[in-house]
Amino acid sequence: MDARLEVVKRDGRGKNEARRLRASGRIPAVVYGAVKDGRRPVGVPVAVDPKEVLQILHSESGANTLITLKLDGSQSRVMVKEYQLDPVTHQLLHADFYQLAMDRAITVTVPIAIKGEARGVKQQGGLLDFVTRELQIQCLPTDIPEHIDIDVTELMLHQAIRLRDLPENPKWKPLNDPDTMLVHVVLPKAEAEPAAAVEGEAAAAAVAPTPTEPEVIKKGKAEKEGEEAPKK
Repeated sequence: MDARLEVVKRDGRGKNEARRLRASGRIPAVVYGAVKDGRRPVGVPVAVDPKEVLQILHSESGANTLITLKLDGSQSRVMVKEYQLDPVTHQLLHADFYQLAMDRAITVTVPIAIKGEARGVKQQGGLLDFVTRELQIQCLPTDIPEHIDIDVTELMLHQAIRLRDLPENPKWKPLNDPDTMLVHVVLPKAEAEPAAAVEGEAAAAAVAPTPTEPEVIKKGKAEKEGEEAPKK
């Protein structure tokens, strides 16, 4: 998704300036230029409409949305770098944007979307455990996917899909460990616990010591019941 956003430069800084801006319906923000020689230029303080920024953040692509930002008659492509929300009202208080070099790969976090109904759930009564819900990937700004689809239709009970099982995509490269568990089908908890208890009892029985018969004290004929020992 692409979006358009217009900002204006601001001269003042500090809490008083921030309060004044918010009272006028805008919030303080900073626009950082593209990285050059491993460094990002000093940010330009601006004012922006918080409603427009929230609309972008609440879109399907969220913070990964490419934004055409207008400032002083010029345009640049940016993304939201950081933002601050009021912990009580959840109103947007501040936002930072960074300019993109469109021919340079960036690192972003993308959500995973499950497609289909697993056969292990539909036919075997299992539960789909969604373990990893987002991935960190590297790609060009124009190739950022809104989400990464995983088809779980053929997944049976006790089967899993790991990152290494996904088909390679020429537009993006995953940065997580290839062994990262994404999703698997497990037994419902109510069934899994009794099974574990039975296994535990079986294991305990296997290691429990076999009861030994009581030691028999051998007695001579003189000590048999009803007989007296011969006097010496």
